Amino acid sequence: MIDHRRVLQTWRRLDVVIRDLPLGLVLLIATLLPFFDSHGTQVGSLPNRPYDALAGVVVALECLPLAVRRRWPLICLFLVSAGFAVDQLRGYHTLSGTAIALALLSAGAHLEWRRRLTAVLLTVAYVPFAIVLYRLGAGGEPVIEFVTFYAAMFLPWGAGSWLRSTRALEAERRRRVAEDTRTAERTRIARELHDVVTHHVTAMVVQTEAARYLTAAPERLDQALGAVTDTGRRAITDLRHLLELLNPDHGIEVSTASPGKLRTLVEQTQQAGQPVEFIEAGTPAESSGSADLVAYRVVQEALTNALKYAHGSRTSVEVHHREREITVQVSTDGSGSSFASPGGSGRGLNGLRERVDVLGGEFSAGPANGDGFVVRARIPTGSRS
Repeated sequence: MIDHRRVLQTWRRLDVVIRDLPLGLVLLIATLLPFFDSHGTQVGSLPNRPYDALAGVVVALECLPLAVRRRWPLICLFLVSAGFAVDQLRGYHTLSGTAIALALLSAGAHLEWRRRLTAVLLTVAYVPFAIVLYRLGAGGEPVIEFVTFYAAMFLPWGAGSWLRSTRALEAERRRRVAEDTRTAERTRIARELHDVVTHHVTAMVVQTEAARYLTAAPERLDQALGAVTDTGRRAITDLRHLLELLNPDHGIEVSTASPGKLRTLVEQTQQAGQPVEFIEAGTPAESSGSADLVAYRVVQEALTNALKYAHGSRTSVEVHHREREITVQVSTDGSGSSFASPGGSGRGLNGLRERVDVLGGEFSAGPANGDGFVVRARIPTGSRS
């Protein structure tokens, strides 16, 4: 059984000249068939002339250059036009004269800046050609017929130009889509790196700083250094997972946070010396799309900022799983202005706002009514009853 897909792929891998050659050969063979003797193209009123040796050369000159109509469209148009002119002036009026329309179509589709110059040259060449034909025909053909044929020849030219413009617009659209996709992917990767690296490294820095003051208490020092080691290992694990997602052979990412991961995150922050109260209410939805991951990232970023700017201050994390949404609130005691550190890039909170907005939720972060800082998020889960 013939594998048509493989045959098509093999055909597409062939050089464009080889793929275009059959068109010229088919037209050449059809022209030589007796059935098509009276079906040729005729301009002017010259009587038909029987085929001779020169007619064979003319037919070949009109048909065979079609093999290079895409590789060298200008050469193809020049040769076919020359053959067409001899064809009409000698009165052969062969079927191969239709090749002029194919050559014009290809020139319009594949020529670039030379299209206008070629159009001018064709116009200049057509005028004396039409005058000679008119005189040889003893005025038997009205002038309007020559004008009509000239206009008709620009129809395939215009069609080719339209095809070229359409392809250019489609290529530009694909380029923009690819660029937007790359930009979105880079932004997503930057957010993931920021969320993973910043949280773990911040925890390690805080734990290491605390360990400097525990040299007199070896047991507590060993516990602190063990916490740094555990945090570093978790960072490596998360980074390895992120790098796996960047692998093109990796499957589709399931953007969810596993149950209990929030509590583990809180415990990690507590080990870093941050007093955190955690409340999680409700039952997580079986299918919540990206909402679980976004909620996790909100808590992660808020706890990271608490470690950075309000280390040792009381922090509370409240997560409520509802039927159609997840609400998150992370409050930290202390001065709210300290969270707007001039050394921060603002990427974290801005990235969270964009994540939540994409899901159609609401996000806010700012000083609390009294002292402290609060981060709130309402994240639709996408589930519907």
